[in-house]
Amino acid sequence: MASLENNNHVEESDGDISPVDLKGSAVENEPSSSETSTEDSSEDDESEEKEDADEGGSDHEHQKEDNGNVYITPSCKRCNAMQTQCSERVTPRKLSRGRLLMILQDEGSYQCSVTGLVFEVSGKVNIKYSTLSWSKFGEYLKDSWKFAGPIFDVECDPAILKAIQFPHSLCLAVTDQEHGMTFGLLHLKNNSPIIEPSADHSGSHIKWNVTSLSPVGPIVQTSQPVEHHGVVLVYKVVDHHASSSFRVYLATNNHSDIKDIEKEVRHSKKKYIKMEKPPTCLKLLEEKKKYRLISEPEADITPEGIQFTLAAVKFKGYFEVYYEQSPPFKLSLMEADSDQTVWTATLRECDVEAVNLEETSKRRTNGTKRRSSSSMSEEENPSKKGRWIDSSVDGPKNVKNSIITDQQLMVIAKCMGKEWKQLGISYLNLLKKDIDQSQAKDEDLTIQKFNMLDEWRKRAKNNATVTHLSNILDGEDVPNEVRTVLEMCLQLK
Repeated sequence: MASLENNNHVEESDGDISPVDLKGSAVENEPSSSETSTEDSSEDDESEEKEDADEGGSDHEHQKEDNGNVYITPSCKRCNAMQTQCSERVTPRKLSRGRLLMILQDEGSYQCSVTGLVFEVSGKVNIKYSTLSWSKFGEYLKDSWKFAGPIFDVECDPAILKAIQFPHSLCLAVTDQEHGMTFGLLHLKNNSPIIEPSADHSGSHIKWNVTSLSPVGPIVQTSQPVEHHGVVLVYKVVDHHASSSFRVYLATNNHSDIKDIEKEVRHSKKKYIKMEKPPTCLKLLEEKKKYRLISEPEADITPEGIQFTLAAVKFKGYFEVYYEQSPPFKLSLMEADSDQTVWTATLRECDVEAVNLEETSKRRTNGTKRRSSSSMSEEENPSKKGRWIDSSVDGPKNVKNSIITDQQLMVIAKCMGKEWKQLGISYLNLLKKDIDQSQAKDEDLTIQKFNMLDEWRKRAKNNATVTHLSNILDGEDVPNEVRTVLEMCLQLK
């Protein structure tokens, strides 16, 4: 198996790929000049992504890193062991129409933190790129060819951009899986589909030596079902009902797949918001295998099972989960034939609270934007300044710098797991006797955690703010749920 070291040649074994394996593909040799962009073929994507661009801000605004927009590194130890080349990780800037911009100053190998793409460049260069949907290009592949990772449109000087490494979702560590596979790249040149050979591959990426730039994505040829690293994405309906409804999607760890899911959710009739839960599957997803979702406590789940497929999102389907009771809810994805657990997550009350906080923050932000657009700024009309500033003795109110409330501490306490005592000693500077006293005051575990946080608040005095607590609870062992709630509190003003 190849190791993704610096190869400037194409392996002969990969050279057997022929363009005639594509439906209606061109057979002529194409020039190596820069090709036409996908703007003509992806107008629908651009119009639908306009709202995302509006949220993205100026061209110089950095991409916000969250699970929905950050490359999910495969957790497979066997695949990670196959990596032999390290690249500098770079966070790109977000442009309009869902595009990203990476500004590179020197020669080297650079990995995009959002998409997982790796660019190998020979000098200073700006690279613009965007994730496309396989639903538009998958029809060019015959049954023996399957997409192996996301497809991208890249704009750059091909004389400086020497190679691109595309992330793939295949698990090549599976015994005999790599045997009989041929790797390639589907390249849309002058709107004609052509398969080009790969230069190399590793446990996570497929390398392509740049010939010209236009839509291109990694593919694999095999007659056997293959296994993929997968993710599970959970979205909650935003409404005012006491009940809770969720959508649960099963997908490959593929940025095109994930983007299609986000797009479908965004354009659904109901309003959804993503639940920040670990998405990575514990077991590989196998094509044509059936999976089912179970819940504790019991929930109304439809359908009973879903067959994993590489088809477009609209043909994949999703699980709809409905609860009449309050959280916590434990969801588990199981293999239907073996009952082995593929993925599991617990949706706690604090997760729902975080969703509500985020939604409230968005409404307030949108309200502020509307007020700003319909009135002059303070700099333009200083005489109105007093109308917008609290001139009381206590000064302007600022939630970030206000003493943290009992309600906020309770939400944080509910998010803490079995590691809460360690957090109190390691981050809140409490002693073991303080923890013991917190436990002695009440038998309820959540109240014990609250008592510990309250003890920190008393000692911190004027520093007992959301901002300060967020700054000190910054370690890797702090639960994601705690970090999420603190971040949501910081967004409220």
